[in-house]
Amino acid sequence: MGGGSQTHKARDHKAIAVPVLSDYVRVAKRRKGMLIRGRVPLRLSFSGGGTDVPPFCNDHGGCVLSITINMYAYATVEERDDNVVNIRSLDYDSSVRYDIRKELSMDGKLDLIKAAANYMCHDRGFNLFIHNDAPPGSGLGSSGCIGAMMIGLFGDINSLRLSRDEIAEKAIIVERQLLGVSGGRQDQYAAVYGGCNYMEFYNDRNIVYQLRLDRSIVLELEYHLLLVWTKKKHYSSDLIDEQVKLYKEGNKTSVAGLFELKELTNQMKEALVCGDLNRLGGLMHDAWVSKKKINPRATTPQIDEMYEEARKLGALGGKILGAGGGGYLVLFCPFYRKDLIAKRVQEMGGVVVNFGFEEHGLDIWRVNKDKLGGRSEGYMLSE
Repeated sequence: MGGGSQTHKARDHKAIAVPVLSDYVRVAKRRKGMLIRGRVPLRLSFSGGGTDVPPFCNDHGGCVLSITINMYAYATVEERDDNVVNIRSLDYDSSVRYDIRKELSMDGKLDLIKAAANYMCHDRGFNLFIHNDAPPGSGLGSSGCIGAMMIGLFGDINSLRLSRDEIAEKAIIVERQLLGVSGGRQDQYAAVYGGCNYMEFYNDRNIVYQLRLDRSIVLELEYHLLLVWTKKKHYSSDLIDEQVKLYKEGNKTSVAGLFELKELTNQMKEALVCGDLNRLGGLMHDAWVSKKKINPRATTPQIDEMYEEARKLGALGGKILGAGGGGYLVLFCPFYRKDLIAKRVQEMGGVVVNFGFEEHGLDIWRVNKDKLGGRSEGYMLSE
């Protein structure tokens, strides 16, 4: 799965905004009549989430093991000949309209997209339609995925040749520095690379190791995992703010949990590469225990009850995805117990979601509107 084991070094996170090419008008004219689409996969994180959050990762280094799944965030961009920007988000049932020549207000209405356009110095009008396979607050990294996709799309529109690292870095700058949203760094890299990745995060660099897994390991892992929607959304920035507060205060339990999680993530990577999946499942349980040490708010009574019921029925391990407090619960189940566990968590109010793994990361492509019947009424919000 993925290419060979490779190392990719990210650049300094204090990068400046990218200027628009001087021949933008010529490029835009050549692409008139085209829709530009983007798709990024969401991710399932096995272990390490939280260690990629500053200041811990800046002080001690962090690491995350994750894999992307066949649930996606999508966007369609239609360039305009004026300065009007129309953005419609299906997920938030929200629309915004503004003049791109004016300074944009970060008013809580699709700010991530507006900030990405600002940061990439995009200076022409466009229509944008965006939607996501998972609801907001799901723990599957949708915010970071969307940010990375928007950087990739604006880079493509402006004929900028950005590497995957550069796209991820710029998406992190937009969300963490420009918008001031608390969070880690794993989601943006997972989105652009796709597949199974072991990632390391330091003060001055981020490194992505794409893991080459035997296909039988990938299929067996997929067969053992159960993905459950708890029906409760979470607000990751609030939970991460609490984690950072505990770390800065020197809370011994929280700090110990972060170091434990780093060690468990390394052990989990070894187990996965070797195909020792039962060991992986047991380590997932240990990692979940450590995750709760880092921030007790990562769980809720509902999550604890559902998880314990799954363990009683044979699940070796599992965790709540993302910062916690809600979203998706992933469980590692022996194949002969998976149906019983699925039935029980559904009786408790959970929703079992079918999924598979996705090898590819960010994709951008174009389609001629003429082939869609001419005008793109589905994306034009107004004339």
